[in-house]
Amino acid sequence: MRTVLAQRPLLAVLVSLVAAGLILLSHRRPRLRESWTFLAAALKFLLVLSMLPAVQRGEVVASAPLVLYPGLALHLRADALGTVFALLASALWLLTSLYSVGYLRAGHARHQTGYFACFAVCLAATMGIAFAANLLTFFVFYELLTLATYPLVAHERTAEALAAGRRYLAYTLGGGQLLLVAVVGITLLAPGAEFQPGGFLAGRAPRGVLALLLGLALAGVGVKAALMPLHGWLPAAMVAPTPVSALLHAVAVVKAGVFGCLRLAHYVFGASLLRELHADVWLAGAAALTILLGSLRALGESNLKRRLAYSTVSQLSYIVLGAALSTPAALAGAVFHIAAHGLLKITLFFCAGAVYVRTHQLDIAQLAGLGRQMPITFGAFALGALGLAGTPLLAGFVSKWNLGLGALQAGHAVFLGVLVASGLLNFAYFFPIVYSAFFSPAPAPGRWREVSPALWLPLATTALLAVVLGLFPNAGGALYRLSWQVAERALSTAGPLLAGGGP
Repeated sequence: MRTVLAQRPLLAVLVSLVAAGLILLSHRRPRLRESWTFLAAALKFLLVLSMLPAVQRGEVVASAPLVLYPGLALHLRADALGTVFALLASALWLLTSLYSVGYLRAGHARHQTGYFACFAVCLAATMGIAFAANLLTFFVFYELLTLATYPLVAHERTAEALAAGRRYLAYTLGGGQLLLVAVVGITLLAPGAEFQPGGFLAGRAPRGVLALLLGLALAGVGVKAALMPLHGWLPAAMVAPTPVSALLHAVAVVKAGVFGCLRLAHYVFGASLLRELHADVWLAGAAALTILLGSLRALGESNLKRRLAYSTVSQLSYIVLGAALSTPAALAGAVFHIAAHGLLKITLFFCAGAVYVRTHQLDIAQLAGLGRQMPITFGAFALGALGLAGTPLLAGFVSKWNLGLGALQAGHAVFLGVLVASGLLNFAYFFPIVYSAFFSPAPAPGRWREVSPALWLPLATTALLAVVLGLFPNAGGALYRLSWQVAERALSTAGPLLAGGGP
């Protein structure tokens, strides 16, 4: 695997850190503050896009490491897995920035300078996580993301928001300490701890030690991945403004958790070691339970954002399940689901925010008839809901199809049953919302109208992209092909690849 030396991974991190400083300096000039946000988002996306051709050729784009001590360095590089995550995050930051301007101008204008500055730092941390070349770099940016997100969760500064922020910190910082212990232990066993497809820890310590380190590491990232019972912070964080909820669920925080699961499982420990420790079965079981229990909890929620939050808890574990199954199709499906879920879930949260801006209402029972009054918003919501349920011709179907094939490749048909049951539960908690919005009589006909273009354009765009990826999975950034590239390289050292090949 050829390495191309370039500073673009580092620049992709720095551009939004610089923007955060410029935003703070522009606190008295709202238009300038927003201009810095859009400029940084566009530059970040273009930087990530510029690395895509090299990554598609199987190369790695690496910045020069910052050596702190022999065997200890901060190092950034763009490989196929990191590029999938970085493409999603940088593209959605552009759309979320536009949406945030529309949302905040529509009456949610408190603390805007801090909001946009923290958002920029969050995206810098996300790029650092995506492009981290070793465990130390991953951990530094992982914790930076935690700290930068706290002010956004507590943005409203009400008692409820502050309590949710404290809960968020308790969970995520606690998980971070478990991850730190694992990082130190792994670095002692393998100085440098550079990520390698197929892992690097096999044979470096007794099985008991490796099992302990794996448990600590997975628990550390499992908090942000919202694996049950580590998920409690996520529904509580729904008190934050809707663009922040979109950030939490689709772009940065929870995606950092499941991305960490993929990195640990297949770039630190490796599929062979997971099987040797029987961790693949335990992790797949935990993911399956989270998929089903998260969906059942979503059914019982009457608040739209909390229903979406429990849907996220369930959907994230599709990625964890694919990482645990460790077959080519399952792992490719897991990687593709990072992008598919990101587009679909951010669409749903954008729609929830649009409804709140217009009606100040998130009670599902009060949404009757709104689909006829806000057709763009609820049309996009319907597409997002259908996609997450795994409906063909939408992005969610592509990832779930591969996950199902991967379960059969692994000889665990029970997990295919879990995926089918989850799809049916998705229909059960989404379809009544869509049906009521379009076909139930409105309490006050003609009272509401569609939101401004700054709000409906981002949600329409993400819904359209989900359709495009469903019809043409390799469109644009060739995400489907990159997902298979990740799977084949990560599993190439785990014995002969199972039946079934990539595109």
